[in-house]
Amino acid sequence: MIPYEVMLSESQERMLVIVKRGREKEAKGIFEKWDLNAVKIGEVTSDGIFRVLDKGKVVAEIPAKSLAQDAPVYFRKTKKCDYLKEVQSLDTSHFPQLRNYNQVLQKLLDSPNIARKAWVYEQYDHMVRTNTIVLPGSDSAILRIKGTKKALAISCDGNGRYCYLDPYEGGKIAVAEAARNLVCSGAKPLAITNCLNFGTPTDPEVFYQFTRCVEGIAKACRVLNTPVSGGNVSFYNENPEGAIDPTPVVGMVGLIDDINFISTPWFKREGDLILLLGESKEELGGSEYLYFIHNLKKGTPPSVDLNKEKSIQGTCLEVIKKGLVSSAHDCSEGGMAVALAKCCIGSIERKLGAVIELSSSVRDDALLFGETQSRILLSCSPNNLFKIEEIAQKNKVKCQRIGKVAGDKLIIKRNGKILIDAGVDKLFKIWEKGLSRRL
Repeated sequence: MIPYEVMLSESQERMLVIVKRGREKEAKGIFEKWDLNAVKIGEVTSDGIFRVLDKGKVVAEIPAKSLAQDAPVYFRKTKKCDYLKEVQSLDTSHFPQLRNYNQVLQKLLDSPNIARKAWVYEQYDHMVRTNTIVLPGSDSAILRIKGTKKALAISCDGNGRYCYLDPYEGGKIAVAEAARNLVCSGAKPLAITNCLNFGTPTDPEVFYQFTRCVEGIAKACRVLNTPVSGGNVSFYNENPEGAIDPTPVVGMVGLIDDINFISTPWFKREGDLILLLGESKEELGGSEYLYFIHNLKKGTPPSVDLNKEKSIQGTCLEVIKKGLVSSAHDCSEGGMAVALAKCCIGSIERKLGAVIELSSSVRDDALLFGETQSRILLSCSPNNLFKIEEIAQKNKVKCQRIGKVAGDKLIIKRNGKILIDAGVDKLFKIWEKGLSRRL
């Protein structure tokens, strides 16, 4: 390879490390411990010049500032997407409500976006070095840090449909949901990386989508205090029919201080109470319900109040760290009904039913399947209810008791009227095969 190719190669699985002078031997010992090849390729100088040599010959020489603060910036044209006015218009007051919500729930659990992902994660060894604490299928991947009581939690989120309908809100939600998944596992969110997938950037509408998504991500990261450690951008994702939906994917890492206080989504004990942190709104836009059941990619996605999100996440993390809850799970794709179903059927060992009583002015389908943000389902011993309510009140977070863990069915009522009455075994079988049967 010529020097030009070496310098610009995007070969993977490489890391540049700047080692303190005098501690090279320690660093080399760590690399050898992990069977990593490491060689010295240069040193930091004080002349402000980035200089590359090949066999002793200078092949590149440029002021370091030109690669950092003085690097050129592109100011591309942006244009608000023409399609937004049409797709964001959705009048739910004239939208028909379906009669059989059992059937709707079953169809949503069969959706590839919601169905069990075991077909994917069973393709590889998720127990490498035996550090995995919680097996795949939970809200976050959790890996122990050997020799300590700590663990790392990792989540990955992104919803291209939300970003298509509102790039700014979609960007915010990608960060907020990634953080919510970590918090529901008992982890404090620390930082994100990202993979930003868009069409051709010279198209002003595509660059508008990109700009607004990035602004939404940046806003959420500032409020939730999750700096961006790195990432990549993938442009030119198009075919003859047009560009892909704008799809920022956010990967987030969090820290669990004590592995004795890890939470998982599924119900643990019959008789536990079920609580909802946050409140439901009439937000059907961009939902899996609209898309998969009614074949509509319309409306505005649910908005996220980042300050409220932060308070709800803080409340959830506090009650988990104090050992007050049996489970925690966020409401996301498919809404509350799908989230409750997953709490019932997600455990490998034992599946438990639930009896839910809801009271709301929101229409039935929005209450069941709307994807309002900043909502977390908790289950707890009745003895811990008062303490949880006290913490929620302190943080100015709405906390509602909505039901209890009981039986072998998921029953959801509203003001005494049964909306859903489904056996958990049947729901599990549908959810289990939704993705694998298509692949």
